[in-house]
Amino acid sequence: MKLSSNHQNFSKTLCLVISTLAILLPACQPGSKDSGSAEPSKPNIIFILADDLGYGDLGCYGQEKIKTPNLDKLASQGITFTQHYAGSTVCAPSRASLMTGYHTGHTVVRGNREMKPEGQYPMPDSTVTVAELLKDAGYVTGAMGKWGLGGPGSTGDPVNQGFDLFFGYNCQREAHFFYPEHLWRNTEKVILPENAGGKKEIYSHDLIAEEALNFIKGNNDKPFFLYIPFTIPHAELAVPENSLNEYKGKFPEEPFPGAHYGAQEFPKAAYAGMVSRMDADIGRIMELLDELNLSENTLVIFTSDNGPHHEGGNDPDFFDSNGPLRGIKRDLYEGGIRVPFIARWTGKIKPETETSHISAFWDLLPTACEIAGTEAPENIDGISYLPAMLGKEQKVHDYLYWEFLEQGGKQAVRKGDWKAVRLNVRKNPGNPIELYNLSSDTGEENNIADKNPEIVKMMGDIMEKARFEDTLWTFIPSQLK
Repeated sequence: MKLSSNHQNFSKTLCLVISTLAILLPACQPGSKDSGSAEPSKPNIIFILADDLGYGDLGCYGQEKIKTPNLDKLASQGITFTQHYAGSTVCAPSRASLMTGYHTGHTVVRGNREMKPEGQYPMPDSTVTVAELLKDAGYVTGAMGKWGLGGPGSTGDPVNQGFDLFFGYNCQREAHFFYPEHLWRNTEKVILPENAGGKKEIYSHDLIAEEALNFIKGNNDKPFFLYIPFTIPHAELAVPENSLNEYKGKFPEEPFPGAHYGAQEFPKAAYAGMVSRMDADIGRIMELLDELNLSENTLVIFTSDNGPHHEGGNDPDFFDSNGPLRGIKRDLYEGGIRVPFIARWTGKIKPETETSHISAFWDLLPTACEIAGTEAPENIDGISYLPAMLGKEQKVHDYLYWEFLEQGGKQAVRKGDWKAVRLNVRKNPGNPIELYNLSSDTGEENNIADKNPEIVKMMGDIMEKARFEDTLWTFIPSQLK
C-alpha cells in the first residue's frame, strides 16, 4: 500500500527523532564525560598524602633547592592553606585522624604500635571512616600507598574499612624500604621477585603511582574517592638513578653508612630526587584528569602526614624543610605538625588564592561528606573546610588538640593565635605548660607562660577535657619511624 505524503513526512520525522534521541540519550546519563554532557551529580575527590614532607619542602612554600613544578602549578591553579595541621607528628595516628574525623585525644590509634607478623595496631571494626561514608554515598573507593592502621586480615585492614581497592604497603615498617619483596592488593600478597635477595629492580613508588592512574582511568565514569598516601620522602633515602642524577653533585654530601635504613652515598641528592619524582607523578595525575575531562568535577588535595624527618641521612636543616617553624617529626611544635596543604577544583576554587583558616586532618571527613551530599557522624572533632576553599564564610575551631605517646608523652593545643605545649606528660601529667603567641612568634622562640597565667590555665583545662582516658596513654610504643 502506498503511503500518503503526510504519512511519509510523519515517518521521516519520527525516524529523525528516534535517531536524534539515540545519539543524545547516552550523553545525558550521569557520569558521562563527553563535552557538552552534564557533570556527574557527585564530585570526585583525590587526596594525595606525602610521607614526612616538611612545610617548607615545596617551591610554593618557599623551597629553593628542590624542584616541585607540578605542585607549584597546582597551587597556582587553586588555594594554599598556610595554617593546616597534620593529625599527629608520626604516621599511624596522623592517618587515623585523617580517616575518622577525630583528633588524637579521641582516636583509638594514637601511636606507631607494631603488630606481628606484619602491620600496626588496628582500628576496631566499629570505626567509621571517610571511605565507608563515601562508599555508602555511591562512591568507588581506592587507596594506593601506605596504610598503617591494621595488618592484613585485621579489623583495620583497608578492605574492612571502606576501600574497594587497596594497593601498596599495609605495614608502615615494611614501607621503610622502597624495593620490597612484596606489596598487597586487597588481601592478595603481590610478590616482587625482581627485588628478591636484595635486588633493586622495581621501585615501589612507581607501582603505586601507576595503580593510582589506572584507578582513575577505570572509574572515570562514576564518582570516586582516591586516597594516595605516597611513601615519599620517608626514609630510607632511595630513588632510581634518573632522579638521583638530577641533583647529584649539586649539594655537599655526607654519605650515610646505613643501619636500619640502607646506605646512601648521596643522601641530599636522594631526598631531593624523591620529592621531585613524586612531584612528576602528581603532574601525570593532573594531566590525566585534564585528558579525561574530569578536572571540573574533581577536587584534588595535597598535603603531608607530619613534619620533616631526620633519619637515613636526611638533613632537614640544609633544605630548610620546616621553613620558619620550630621542630621536626616527633615534635608537637609547629614544625612537627603544620604541613603544606594545596587544593584545586577547576571552576570551583579560585586560582592563586591563599587562606589562613586554621584546619586539621580531622576536617577531611566532614568536608568530604559535605561534597558528597551525605551526613557526617555526630560529635566528631572535624569541621568542613569546603567554605574556606570556595571563598565563603567559614566556621572556625574552638581549639585544636594533639597528644603524642612517644618521648615521654606530649600534648599541644592551638586556640586562636595561642599555642600551648606540655612535655613528659606520662611521668608528670602536671608538668609546666609552654605558651606561645603564633601571631608574633611563628617560630615558638619565646615562652610567655609566666606572663599569661589565665591563658595557661585555660590551655591546661583543654588538655584535660580534650581526651578520652584509656590504657594507650600508659603504653610505651615501639620506636617505629
